[in-house]
Amino acid sequence: AAIASCRANDEPIEIERGWRDSAIGQDLKRVRNVKPLWSKFGTVVGVALGGLDMWTNQLFGFSFFGTLKHGLTDAQSLEPAAQHKKIDYPKPDGVLTFDRLSSVFLSNTNHEEDQPIHLQVKNPELQRTSELDVFAGPSTRYCPAGVYEWVEKDGKPVFVINAQNCVHCKTCDIKDPNQNINWVPPQGGEGPVYPNM
Repeated sequence: AAIASCRANDEPIEIERGWRDSAIGQDLKRVRNVKPLWSKFGTVVGVALGGLDMWTNQLFGFSFFGTLKHGLTDAQSLEPAAQHKKIDYPKPDGVLTFDRLSSVFLSNTNHEEDQPIHLQVKNPELQRTSELDVFAGPSTRYCPAGVYEWVEKDGKPVFVINAQNCVHCKTCDIKDPNQNINWVPPQGGEGPVYPNM
């Protein structure tokens, strides 16, 4: 009870500081402006400015641009499905492309079947009226583990969460257009193991 009331939403800031101070963090800092410059100025000018920015970061340790922002969060950048042509993705061929569940198997993900679901949908009706009806169910595509699916039940679409497949990437928490899905650490700390990494 004490943990639930006092520490339930703690964030491990030591991990954030640790990776930012590491060699990987330093490499990522040098390229932080490439995508914002590309988005703002287009391919030719944006890539040229991005190259200049990486060069000054590498040689002199500073950027003329500071740290640029993308302008919108990933959730805010998602546009209604009606504004776009539907993409028909080819079936995985098992040679160059693979189905999601085979990839989940390789991650050695394990969750106890009876543990509480760690993927919380705040408003199920909003999930149907907006995520499905307006955005055409992007959760079924952005999740790399096939955790989310819309199925027909009694003639109505039902949002199904296969939490046991979750590889803890938190894409749903970041990309859901309504910020209606909340990823929380699972009970027992279970999830992907990645034994060969």
